[in-house]
Amino acid sequence: MTIRQGPRRRHQSMFLRVSREIEKVKRHGHRVSTHFFNLLFFRKSDSISQVGIVVGRRFGIAVRRNRAKRIFRELVRETHKDLAPGYALLVFPKRDAIMEPFDDLKTAWLGSLRKQRLLESKPL
Repeated sequence: MTIRQGPRRRHQSMFLRVSREIEKVKRHGHRVSTHFFNLLFFRKSDSISQVGIVVGRRFGIAVRRNRAKRIFRELVRETHKDLAPGYALLVFPKRDAIMEPFDDLKTAWLGSLRKQRLLESKPL
């Protein structure tokens, strides 16, 4: 029997879900802070980069937590192809992030990644 992978299975490898790896990034990662999110990143290997999104209960009610996760998952999907390989990243959205336009969040996200050299440089 062959198991077919639906469209949702394609994106699972880009997200960091193993708690042991998340804890490793929390302990050893480098922190970057912006007005909209905190970012921790850790060099792991030459494999595909993965991003975890962490939204705790202090963020607010479940509707807001879920909205923040949806917004940042979409940011990851749009920019994952440009991430430098071999990193584990954790994003901790801030409360103000869900009120901002998506383009402003994307600009802050890309700016933070560029500043930390987490984006691959594209040849012209």
